[in-house]
Amino acid sequence: MSKRPTMIQWTGKRQFIGTDSGNHSIVISSHDSDNHTGMKPSELMLLALGSCSGYDIVSILQKKRVGLREMRIEISSEQDPDPPWTFRKIHMVFYLQGERITEKAARQAVKLSITKYCSVAATLSGKAEITFDINLDGSHGDR
Repeated sequence: MSKRPTMIQWTGKRQFIGTDSGNHSIVISSHDSDNHTGMKPSELMLLALGSCSGYDIVSILQKKRVGLREMRIEISSEQDPDPPWTFRKIHMVFYLQGERITEKAARQAVKLSITKYCSVAATLSGKAEITFDINLDGSHGDR
């Protein structure tokens, strides 16, 4: 059985519907006076990085028998000021809580994800410097 292609359908103005191979959809748009319903493509890339890394971290910590209860990832970035606005720096802060979670285990899981397993990080790393911090104390920073 062949896999469905990932598709983008223009819906007018500067708005699109993106549908993945599993038939899940998301609204993508600019953030201007005509479009307030979707996510910006560049921010989708940051969300892809965070979720790809998060997926790996959950898997790695489960294999280490760490009882992860909560994870939140905040992602900040710096882009070039001119087109094509290339990302140059991406910083991720991983807020993790769980049983038997140590700084060493968390740092190892994050580093393995970013440097070895996450396809999004591997793709971005040629253009952007990806850095991270880990917070295990339960505080969630500014929202």
